Formats: sequence, structure tokens, C-alpha cells
Amino acid sequence: MAFLMKSMLSNQVKNLGLGGGGEESKEESTPSDPAAAAGMTREEYEEYQKQMVEEKMERDAAFAQKKAERAVLRVHLREKYRLPKSELDENQIQMAGDDVGLPEDLQKMVAEDQEEEEDKDSILGQLQNIQNMDMDAIKEKAQATFTEMKQAAEQKCTMM
Repeated sequence: MAFLMKSMLSNQVKNLGLGGGGEESKEESTPSDPAAAAGMTREEYEEYQKQMVEEKMERDAAFAQKKAERAVLRVHLREKYRLPKSELDENQIQMAGDDVGLPEDLQKMVAEDQEEEEDKDSILGQLQNIQNMDMDAIKEKAQATFTEMKQAAEQKCTMM
């Protein structure tokens, strides 16, 4: 009810011209030129706009480069672990251009991983794994398997 009364009275006061027209004068006093609104000359404002556009383009290019580097890393990991390829990653790499590679830190990490895998795959790596095995546990497991097989054979064979 109060809202209805307030809206009716304010409309009547505006019509009389006793002070409801403050909003209209504010709209008329704002300059239509954005350069004047920013307190610059027209040339300064245009130069400012050019700088803003150039900075945005640089940021976008740097962002696309980072996205492409991440995509290269994901592609590398997918190849390493034999996961399905992603078209999104390939598209990001193509959009950034051919000069996309792994960052130096990631290249070092990949090189270290490859060296570790090569060491594990080599004969010396296998020999080191043999040294780390628990031979007693392996002997016990082999003996248990042998006795199980012997018992199964005795139950099936009437000669033994």
C-alpha cells in the first residue's frame, strides 16, 4: 500500500515541476564523447584504445601458446600410457602453429622419466630388481605349489 501511495505522489510531484526532474538533467549533462568522459583528448583516447587492443592480442597469443604447450604435454602422456588421442589437443596445437614444444622444465622431467624407464628395461635394471626380491618368500611359494601339485597327482593316480 505504501508503495502505491509513494508512486502516485511522486508522479504528481514530477508533473508539477517541483523537483522530480533531477534524473533527466543528469542524463543531459553526461558527455556523449567517451574521450571527454575519460578526461582525454580524442587523439589520446584513440591511442589508448590501440594500446588496449594490442595488449589484448598479446595476452591472447600468450594464452594460446600456453594452451598448446599443455596440449603437447597431454599428447605426450597419452602416447606414453597408450591412451586414446584427443582431437581437442590436436586442434589447439595446430592453432598455435608448429613452433609449440614442451617447456624446458617439462623436457627435463620427460628426459629423466625416459632414462629411468630405459634403466628398468635394461639387463642391469632387471638384475637390480632380482636383488630386491625376497628369495625366502619365493622359495616357500614354490614349495607350497609343488606340494599342492603332488597331492593332486596322488589323488588322481592310483599307482602312487
